[in-house]
Amino acid sequence: MKRLLDLTLALTTTAFLAFPILIAALAVRLTSQGAILYWSERVGRNNVIFQMPKFRSMLIDTPAVATHLLENPNQYLTPIGSFLRKSSIDELPQLWSILKGDMSFVGPRPALFNQYDLISLRTQQGVHELVPGLTGWAQINGRDELPILQKVELDVEYLKRCSLLFDLKIMWMTVLKVLARDGVSH
Repeated sequence: MKRLLDLTLALTTTAFLAFPILIAALAVRLTSQGAILYWSERVGRNNVIFQMPKFRSMLIDTPAVATHLLENPNQYLTPIGSFLRKSSIDELPQLWSILKGDMSFVGPRPALFNQYDLISLRTQQGVHELVPGLTGWAQINGRDELPILQKVELDVEYLKRCSLLFDLKIMWMTVLKVLARDGVSH
């Protein structure tokens, strides 16, 4: 049921947002050098690595680490990078990952391949068995600002409470958070 909902929503959303996606792609191309999409190595279900696309919001020489680990993340942003991140427009190419089945609309956010502490804690708690999501319970309860232990606690809570109604609640709360640009530090 969840996969069918993901496919239906991803196709509908892609069709509905096709023009804004095209505009965002053009804006990335015109405002900085490099590819329009950044393909990030992420950890998926059962700790399998997959390639997750995002609109490129950082310069091409940015180290491949979580943004909060950069000494001065703002120095790496493209001219429209801050807008793309705060509006979450940079996440729209992940609709492709949902269509492929690497991601779901709701689940724990996929860890970077080198976030060993997060991957280890999630694996110990069984969270690694979930398909990662475009949004999730931890995302709407702190996003970039959460320490790893708290993020994993929220992921475990999602694992225990996982249901269609809970997913719908998380999606609705995500829309509210994105509109308010809440919880984005860069």
